[in-house]
Amino acid sequence: MGIRKCLNSRLQLSHQETKQRKKPALKLGCWNVQIMMTGLSENFPDISDSRKTAIINDKLRRVHVDIATLGETRLADSGTLKEKDYTFYWEGKGSDEPREHGVNFAVRNNLLNMVKPGSNGTERLLTLHVNTTEGPVTLVSVFAPTLSSTPDTKDEFYKKLASIIASVPSKEQLVLLGDINARVGADHDSWPSCLGQFSVGKMNENGQRLLCSYHELCIASSYFRTKPQHKVSWRHPRSKHWHQLDLILVRHAAIKNVLHTRSYHSADCDTDHSLVCCKIRL
Repeated sequence: MGIRKCLNSRLQLSHQETKQRKKPALKLGCWNVQIMMTGLSENFPDISDSRKTAIINDKLRRVHVDIATLGETRLADSGTLKEKDYTFYWEGKGSDEPREHGVNFAVRNNLLNMVKPGSNGTERLLTLHVNTTEGPVTLVSVFAPTLSSTPDTKDEFYKKLASIIASVPSKEQLVLLGDINARVGADHDSWPSCLGQFSVGKMNENGQRLLCSYHELCIASSYFRTKPQHKVSWRHPRSKHWHQLDLILVRHAAIKNVLHTRSYHSADCDTDHSLVCCKIRL
């Protein structure tokens, strides 16, 4: 009887130690929200509850997102806005310039003491540094040029992105999230270090450029068997075919820390893109 009690106590202790060793997980998301200017005002008493940040706040809270990147926000300059559950950080062009892009982070308010917005952001790229118990993590909010953009525009964007990636030490965690505007296809055999066995669609020029340039990063969604509707995030308005343009990329060595990745079509804020989320141990 004494031996049985001793074994049970050891098993319980081992289970407790295992739980303690597990890294905490955060739910990260990316969403092309297509314009966030509605309802914003420099005079806070004049801001109505219909402002888009309030709507996005509610949608993110409902699916328990901790940090999300938001694309095509078209907000001017750089700024911060605190809502009930999330604080929004953004980067865009000047108020007197045409604004077509813009990137943003939405951070759950109880995590604000863990994050620090990066400097030198652009209307397509913005970084956020997260201090975790395991060390620093760099998140990059990405809004990439479309397939029809000029080669010069694409070259400039990927050169800047490469510079950001190179600035993060290889031993630190790095996560890219956003509307990458690239179809990476499902050819796992040709891209074994970048794609898992559950990707979808056919590769296009932007997808080839992405995988060729950053072969040390992998597409998180391609490593998880999910329902077909949870693998795609955008439907072409003419062909009505669904594609996965909104991607989350992590270092290949860190893919084991990703617990799940999928799209959420139920989240809606007047955009034709769906929210894509992953749960990751950081």
